[in-house]
Amino acid sequence: MILLDSDLDPDPAPARTSARGKIASESSRNLRLPSTRVLARFLTEALAAVRLRGQVTVLLTTDAALRSLNRRFRGKNKPTDVLSFPAGPLRNIKPAERVAGDLAISVPAARRQAAALGHSLTDELQVLILHGLLHLAGYDHEADAGQMHRLESHLRTRLGLPQGLIERTTRKPTAKASRS
Repeated sequence: MILLDSDLDPDPAPARTSARGKIASESSRNLRLPSTRVLARFLTEALAAVRLRGQVTVLLTTDAALRSLNRRFRGKNKPTDVLSFPAGPLRNIKPAERVAGDLAISVPAARRQAAALGHSLTDELQVLILHGLLHLAGYDHEADAGQMHRLESHLRTRLGLPQGLIERTTRKPTAKASRS
């Protein structure tokens, strides 16, 4: 399920006009928030790819909200792009009612990252969803020996996504990766 924070401005960057009066719509179109239906479809596909069972709710929200959540749950007083909240173990729950956890994503952070890396906001949100799902599945790139990195890289290729978060922290960012 995809939820939009009511404080979120879905399209804050108005199209700019050039000196000739043409609208610079291509770049602004790439940074528009995709529909919740598009993201929900991807979430279903990514859940299957990760082999994560249970419902996941994704909250698309603001930098301020992510900063607050990061401070409250991780003790880090700074904004971030994605946070994962795994569900605790629930007993006597039917498989169809299982909850895997929740993700919170800062759309402004995703928009900045997409612009800096030269790909669409849709691609960036999908990269963040995949990364968050891997955390919900129990992977931790800060503590494992590259296991999450290898799996994320494999799944990004399979799902046709650009460079992931882990590569960005270990390598210099590149332009949009080739699609499979």
